[in-house]
Amino acid sequence: MPTKPALIKKAPSKKVAPKKAAPAPVPEPTPAPAEPAPADPAPAPAEAAPAEAAPAAPEAAPAPEAAPPAEGEAAPAPPAEAAAAAPVEEPAAPAQTEAAADAEEPAAAAAAADAAPAEDKPAEAAAAAPAAEDAAAPAAPEALAEAPAADAPPAEAPAADAAPAEAPAADAPLAEAPAADAPPAEAPAADAAPAEAPAADAPPAEAPAADAPPAEAPPAEEPKPPTPPPPAVPTSEPVNLTIEDVNDSSVTIKWRPPETIGDSGLDGYTVEYCKDQTTDWVVVNEKLTEANRMVIGDLTKGDVLHIRVVAVNAGGPSPPAALAEPVKVTEIVERPKIRVPRSLRARLVKQAGEQVNLVIPFNGKPKPLVSWTKDGEPLDAKKASVRTGDSDSILFIRKAERDHSGKYELSVKVESFEDKASIVIQVVDLPGPPTSMKLVDSWGFNAALEWTPPKDTGNTEITGYTIQKSDKKTGEWFTVLEHYHQLNATISDLIMGNSYSFRVFAENKCGRGEEAAATKTLATVQKIGMVYIPPEYQEHDFSEAPKFTAPLSDRAATVGYTTRLLCAVRGSPKPKIEWLKNQMVIGDDPKFRQISNQGVCSLEIRKPCSFDGGIYSCRARNAHGEATVACKLEVKQVILAEADKDKK
Repeated sequence: MPTKPALIKKAPSKKVAPKKAAPAPVPEPTPAPAEPAPADPAPAPAEAAPAEAAPAAPEAAPAPEAAPPAEGEAAPAPPAEAAAAAPVEEPAAPAQTEAAADAEEPAAAAAAADAAPAEDKPAEAAAAAPAAEDAAAPAAPEALAEAPAADAPPAEAPAADAAPAEAPAADAPLAEAPAADAPPAEAPAADAAPAEAPAADAPPAEAPAADAPPAEAPPAEEPKPPTPPPPAVPTSEPVNLTIEDVNDSSVTIKWRPPETIGDSGLDGYTVEYCKDQTTDWVVVNEKLTEANRMVIGDLTKGDVLHIRVVAVNAGGPSPPAALAEPVKVTEIVERPKIRVPRSLRARLVKQAGEQVNLVIPFNGKPKPLVSWTKDGEPLDAKKASVRTGDSDSILFIRKAERDHSGKYELSVKVESFEDKASIVIQVVDLPGPPTSMKLVDSWGFNAALEWTPPKDTGNTEITGYTIQKSDKKTGEWFTVLEHYHQLNATISDLIMGNSYSFRVFAENKCGRGEEAAATKTLATVQKIGMVYIPPEYQEHDFSEAPKFTAPLSDRAATVGYTTRLLCAVRGSPKPKIEWLKNQMVIGDDPKFRQISNQGVCSLEIRKPCSFDGGIYSCRARNAHGEATVACKLEVKQVILAEADKDKK
C-alpha cells in the first residue's frame, strides 16, 4: 500500500512580502494530458520538488528559476524523507504554509470547496503527484516571465476532467516567482481535485504544452474615424512694404507680417517683380523665405520694376502686397533728408499783415524733386511763392492773411526715396466785438452788465475784455476795467443824476479789437434827497500839570567865564517858570538871563565870581500843579604859577 505524503508544517513567519496586483485573466488554454503515475510513488510536497521538474513541451517558454526561500522558513525536505515521514492514517490534505495561513478566509473556503476530499483515494492521490508535476497548469505566454505576486490568488493546475486554469493576459506584467507568503499551487490528481502544495520554495508554473491552442484575446473595439480638420484659410497680404535700398544692380525691400495669419500658420513669403509696361512676373526666391527682408539682385541699371510680396500657408497664397510706385534701378548717392530749423518745429504764429519767409535746407543726390502742399492740396502760386535751390527751399508770403493759416508740407524725393516735413503756420488777427451786450440792472450808484464772447476770435484764443463808460453830458469814454476775464461785470461809483452808456472790447495776443459792443439802453442814476450831518467829536482835554522831561545837572564853572544851566518842562496850560538860588527867587538881576522857549528853560550866569556858586532851582507852576528841579554850581578860581606872577 503506498504511503501518503507527509504534512510539512512550517513556523509562521512575521515577514510579509509586498502585495502585487493579480494578472488579468485570459481565455483558458487546453491542458496537456496527464502521464500515468509511477509504480512506487513517493511524491514530495510541491514546495520540495527539485528545480529539474518534468520538462515542458518543446515550444513552451522556459520557466523562471524558483525564488529562494524566505528567511525564517524551513528548507524543503528531500522526496525520500518526505515519503518515509508521511503517516498512513492521515488523509492527503493540502499542507498549510505560512502564505495559506495569512490568506483571507473567503479565499480559503472557496479553495476547499473546489477540491475533492483526499481521504477516499489516498493511494491514487499519492501516485498522481508526479504526473501532476509533468502536466502542470499551463503557464503564461512568452511575454509572461515571472510568477504571480505574493498576494495573488493561487494558480491551480487543471485535472484531467476539470477545466484548465486561466492564464494571465498577454499585456499583464511578468509574473514573479512566488514569494514565501504566496498561496501554494495545487497539483491535480487523475480523477480528483489536486491537493494544494506549499509555495515557499515551489518551482514556477510551467508553460503549456506545445499542442495547446493559443490564448484568445478579447475583441478590440474598432476605432472611430477622426474628425476631419477644417479647411485651411490663406493669410492676409503683408503690410508696410517699403524700399530699404537701391543701387545699380539690386533693390532691397522690407515688409511686416500679415495682420491675419489664421490657425494653419505661415509657411513663408514669395517675392516677385515685373518690368514696367510688361505682365511677366519673375519669382525671386524659389523656396519660401521666412525673413521680412529681401535683396533682389542681378538687375539691369535703368530698369523700372514693379515689386510685390505674397504670403503662403497651407491655405495657399495670400493677396499680393505691391509697392505704390515702380522702382528705378539706379545708384542713390545720398538719400533725401530735410533739416527743419528748430524754430519751425513748433507752430509758427504770425500776425496779419506780416511777412513770412521760411528757408528749409535739405540734402540729396542726385538733385531731388521738391514739392510743397498746403493742407494736402498743391500750393497756390498766387498766395505763396516758392524758390528751390540745390540745398534749400524757400517759402515766401509777402503779406500774411488769415487764409494763409494751415499745414504746409515739404516733400523731397530722389527716385523711390522720399522725405517729408510739416510746418504749421497760424496767422492771427485782432478779434471782433463781443455779442449780446446788454444792461442787466442799475441801482443806486451801480450798473450790472452782461455779454457773450465774439464770433471772430482772430484765429486765436481770447485773453480778456476792456469795459468803458460814457456820461451822456460829456460823451467821453473812460476805461473802467481792463484785461477782465469774466463775461459779466458790475460798474460802481456812478454819479447821481447822470445817465451812462457802456461798451466792451475783446482782447487776444494781437491786442484789443477795433470794434466794441455797446449797450442799447442807458443806466440813469436817480437823485435822492439827502442831508449831510457832520459827525460830532468830543474835544480832547490836554490839561496837564507841569513835568520836567530833562532835569538840571550839576555844573562846575570858572571864575570870569559865562556858564548856562538847562532843563526842559511840559504842561498845559503853559506853566510859569521861576529860577531860585539857594531857595531865593532870582529877580531881574542883570547878572542872570532867564530864557524859556518851547518848554526849554535856560539860566545864563554872566562872568560868575566865587560868590555865585550854590544850589540853583527851576520851578514850573500852572493851575494843575508845580514841579521843581535843582542842581549844584561850583565856581572855581584859577591859580597861577609863581613864574606867571613874576611876569605880571
